[in-house]
Amino acid sequence: MESIAITGNPRNELGKKSSRMARREGQTPCVIYASGQDNVHFAAETSNFKELIYTPDFKIADISVSGSNYKCIVKDIQFHPVTDEILHIDFLQLVDGRSMKVEIPVRFKGIAPGTKAGGKLTQKLRRVKVKTTPEHLTDELYVDITQLDLGQSVKVRDIELKDGMELETSPGIPVASVIVPRALRSAQAGKEEEGTTVDEE
Repeated sequence: MESIAITGNPRNELGKKSSRMARREGQTPCVIYASGQDNVHFAAETSNFKELIYTPDFKIADISVSGSNYKCIVKDIQFHPVTDEILHIDFLQLVDGRSMKVEIPVRFKGIAPGTKAGGKLTQKLRRVKVKTTPEHLTDELYVDITQLDLGQSVKVRDIELKDGMELETSPGIPVASVIVPRALRSAQAGKEEEGTTVDEE
């Protein structure tokens, strides 16, 4: 699993004024919800977070603050409502044996037969929430689409979970479907009409 190294500077002063000052200096205010100790408030260069935040992949953050190291996942991100600037990031420290809820990307396994028949594969859900522990954490999950024909869907319940994982997303939600294009639907409807035509005497 890929991890991103981030070096942070401790924040001794908190509040909106301090946060605005940090952002003016090109840094993003953050907090680590650490295990068995006080939360760790820090700030780091905003550019350090790009590979962690602006990606469809799931990555771990290896954060160093004042000589202490924390292996974390992103818990929450606050964006500016207009500019999409990162305002604040919450991290959760990973502790072996301690359960957590995390969203994992879903990938496809195989090729859907429906696409060979002219259908279009559409992914409706790109991540699912699971409950697991750090030792069972993975950066992606798979769903088999080799039986997916025209007009059919695979659902959350069809995702191949790793050992030690429990689904938190509703199992009935569609993950992907093979959509029948309008032109193909029209062609099928035309054939059905021809097959039901009765010649008049």
